Amino acid sequence: MEDALYGPGGFFVTGAPAAHFRTSVHASPLFASAILRLVAHVDQALDHPERLDVVDVGAGRGELLSALLHSAPPSLAGRLALTGVERAARPSTLPASVAWCPEPPTGVVGVLLATEWLDNVPLDVVEGGRYVKVDRAGVESPGDPVAAPDLEWLSRWWPDSPRAEVGASRDRAWAEAVAAVERGLALAVDYGHLRGERPAFGTLTGYRAGRQVPPVPDGTCDITAHVAMDSVAEAGGWPYTLVSQRVALRALGVDGTRPPLAQASTDPAAYVRALASASAAAELTDAAGLGGHLWLIHPVAIDPSWLTNVGL
Repeated sequence: MEDALYGPGGFFVTGAPAAHFRTSVHASPLFASAILRLVAHVDQALDHPERLDVVDVGAGRGELLSALLHSAPPSLAGRLALTGVERAARPSTLPASVAWCPEPPTGVVGVLLATEWLDNVPLDVVEGGRYVKVDRAGVESPGDPVAAPDLEWLSRWWPDSPRAEVGASRDRAWAEAVAAVERGLALAVDYGHLRGERPAFGTLTGYRAGRQVPPVPDGTCDITAHVAMDSVAEAGGWPYTLVSQRVALRALGVDGTRPPLAQASTDPAAYVRALASASAAAELTDAAGLGGHLWLIHPVAIDPSWLTNVGL
């Protein structure tokens, strides 16, 4: 999985992921607007520092950072320090003011985001007490016996399943990401599951050109597995909040309520705009789709009570 996604010729190194799958960032500008509101809340909690970091881990082509840069109000725009973290080369279309690096910076004062990143952190699959080996054609075979640390993780977080995905690598990745924040907020947004509700045969799959395909590790498709969000949450440390994207976005002002039909006759143009916005909001908050994502929110060295005031 590591080689197929991030090695020479890997999917995220040489490909254009946005052409293969649709994330909340790509679905609607409303998502970036909600993130900008969250950033503004963190800015207030930090008492408006001279420099406010926003670090996007797994930044893709920098779409979210570009949207934040272009829509930030003047009171915030001049203090924003935007950084994209991605193993692929810097996109040629990225604004010059946005930094680009392969690893998260340290000493972040502001917000560290990881939107659909953890699901692409490579992991091992186990079945029958052994790791599952797979060749570049996608053919599986039994591998070595599962090592003791992974057995311990499985015993606690994913017990009694015929096939499971060992999430320890995601735990370590998120713990390191949270540790990069000196003051502010770390936010992970991803498809996930909780103990007691794990899929019996795992979630590993592939995506190519918008379609679900077998997870063949040859670099031609995305390979992804849902995230054990409770395990990741504990690894990031207390305090934290874990809510659905539906709840989070509604708290941040993304509402899928349709405009009143009467507006169609009194102000047709405004009605069409409001209807389009409501449709986009409905997609982002659909519990059976993007709204089913989980938001894992870790305040770091700031009073977490402001989250309650926001509705989170």
